[in-house]
Formats: sequence, C-alpha cells, structure tokens
Amino acid sequence: MTVSDVPDAADRVEGLLRELAPRALGGVVRRYGHFDDAEDAVQEALLAASSAWVTDGLPDNPIGWLVRAASRRMTDLYRGGEARRRREDLAASWSSDQPAPASGRDDTLVLFFLCCHPALPAASAVTLTLRALGGLTTREIAAAFLVPEATMAQRISRAKRTIAGSGEPFALPDPAARDERLAPVLRIVYLIFNEGYATNHGTELERSDLTAEAIRLGRLLHELLPDDAEVTGLLALMLLTEARRDARTTAGGALVPLSEQDRTRWDRSLIAEGTALAMNALDHSSMGEYAAQAAIAALHDGAPSHDETDWRRILSLYTVLLHRTDSPVVRLNRAVALAMADGPASALVLVDELADDGVLAGSHRVHAVRAHLLEMQGDLCRAKDEYVAAAAGTANTRERDYLTMKAAALDVVSPPSRDR
Repeated sequence: MTVSDVPDAADRVEGLLRELAPRALGGVVRRYGHFDDAEDAVQEALLAASSAWVTDGLPDNPIGWLVRAASRRMTDLYRGGEARRRREDLAASWSSDQPAPASGRDDTLVLFFLCCHPALPAASAVTLTLRALGGLTTREIAAAFLVPEATMAQRISRAKRTIAGSGEPFALPDPAARDERLAPVLRIVYLIFNEGYATNHGTELERSDLTAEAIRLGRLLHELLPDDAEVTGLLALMLLTEARRDARTTAGGALVPLSEQDRTRWDRSLIAEGTALAMNALDHSSMGEYAAQAAIAALHDGAPSHDETDWRRILSLYTVLLHRTDSPVVRLNRAVALAMADGPASALVLVDELADDGVLAGSHRVHAVRAHLLEMQGDLCRAKDEYVAAAAGTANTRERDYLTMKAAALDVVSPPSRDR
C-alpha cells in the first residue's frame, strides 16, 4: 500500500466499521451481558481495527475479528480484583446454554430497543443509541444537542450504567413494550440521518455513511413493522431526501440550494420508492409527524421545478405537522413555505418571533431564513447582514462558504441598521 492509498483505505475501513459496530456490540452483549462494559470493549476493538486494518488489510472475517478483540478486552477487565462479581457472572455465562456470537446475526434492532429502555429519559436514550449504534462520536452528539462534550460524555456514561443495571433481557421486547419505545427509536434514526445529511461540523456538507446507516436501520424497522404508518413515513422521508443528495453539491463540494438544483441528477428510483411509501403512510386515518414530512418531501421531489412546487399544499401540511409537534424547527420551515405561497412579509413576522425562541434563539438557521426572506422582499442591506450573521454561526465549512458567498453577492453599501 502506498502513502497515497492510505486516506482511501482509511475511509473504506471507517465505513465498514460503522456498519459492523452494531453487529459486534450485539454479539458481545448477547454472549456476555453487561452492556456498559461491552460497549467500552467494542469501542476499543473498533479503535484497534481502524489502525490495524488500514496497514495490514481487512481480515477474512471482520465481524469475528471485532468480537474476538472485544471479548479479550472483557476478559482482561474481569481479571481485576474489584470485578470479582462480574468475573463470576461471566464464568456462569460461559457455562450456560447461550449461543456464541454469530458472525451473520444482526442484533441492531434488539440493541435499539434496549437503549430505549423506559428507565432512561428520552434524551438519554437518544444520546446512548447515537453513541453505541449510530456511529456518532461524543463530540458530534454534543454538537447536535448544543451541550459541552464533557457534559454529553457524562450523560452517556450514566445511561450505560442504567441499562447495565436494568436486567433487561437481550431480546426484542413484547409488542406492548415495543410500541412504548418506538417513538424514541424513530427519533434516533432520524437524528442519525440528519447528522449525515447536514453535518454540524467539518469541511464537508454531508456524510453519506450516516445517511446510509439511517436508511438501513429504517428498512430494518419497516421489515419488523410494515403496517406502522410512522415507520413507513420515516423510511419514505429519508429516501425522498436522500434522492437529492447528488444535486446538493457542485463537483467541488459547494452547497447548491434546492431552488438551484439540477433535478435530472435526482435519484428517480429512490423517489419512486419513497413516494409509494409516503402514499401508503397517508392511507392511515391519522397523519403522524413522519408521514406528514414524507408527504412534503414527495411534493418537492415530484415538482417539475422549484417555481412549480405546490407551496400551498406544502403550507397546509406544515400546519398539520405543527399541530402534531409544535416544533420551532417546523415553525421555521412553515415560515419559508408561507413566504413562497403568500410572499415574505407575514413570514418575516413569524421568523422574528422565532428569533426569541428558547431553542432557536441565536441559531444560524434563523439568520439564514431571515436573510432569504429579506432578499425576497428587496431589503438587500439587512439581508446581507443576516447572511453574515448566519455564516458566523455555523460550524460547517461548506455551509459557511455558501452563506458568505450569498452575503458577498449582495454587494451593497449602507449605514448600520438602527435596530442592530
């Protein structure tokens, strides 16, 4: 392997490890129990593999390699004097009739529902699953939840200890418990997808490995619960959004907004599959959060052009969605739809209200939307200021470059606004 080959090899190994991590963790937890120790052991195995596999090449059985490495770490841990009880538990598990970890078995869904144990607050369930199964680092999760990395690390550690002490059997829960935990499971999958679609940090706009993992998890859930409208809606939403990925950036990686995308580059097979799923989700009597978002995505993907988009139907769907969630992000998106349907004036009033919201106060997305609406209204001086503020507020390089370019394009000279 040459030096120039190493970055490509590292990327391939990282993608493979992200795919294998849930299966490795599932195998170790199934065999040995002790979720907290198993997760630590698998993380160490993944770290070792990320180095060894780049230099030595992939092993013949990658998942077996990870499980063996994690098992050795578990054994080393239980040799410590303070772990006598756990060592006895481990010895008992070795003599039991439990099956050995199977290299072909995928316990991802079992782990998902385990991480959404009712003993955990919803926020802790989300963060734990993102860390253990979604492949996100503690830093990425902290950025997504707008908290310091050290705070997030403590939250994840507490969640692991809670799961370890719950005595939950390693199996899919019964239907009643499964229904109780389904909402946070769906939220987790969608968070993973969103982090991949518009990553919070870094030099690239997106991470296709995360969107692919989220879609894989969505397909697993849909296979398990094919008649659940929200499961179907979430999968549809992700497919319809992913269909636009190739058109979202230029050859150099620069961001291309929806209004300027070359729609011939959209993946028509994903659009067809996603639209069919979205229509299936809408057949149910009550439209849920993900079914409504999937319907909105289907309208975008089905429109011949940005100008020919049915903005009034999208606005009505956002109104339904707002009644379901009362989310500040939904209100922000609804303001954009309102501007496209009726003009920017009334939408700006809504955005100004959101600027004082506890969740979105100071958000670069509020600044970006306000800039767009002011530009639509012809107030280019204030629009430029808002684009500058939005660029300063994002940690994603591609997004910052786009917003800076938009500000530069409004090359106007004006005195400072009185309200600044």
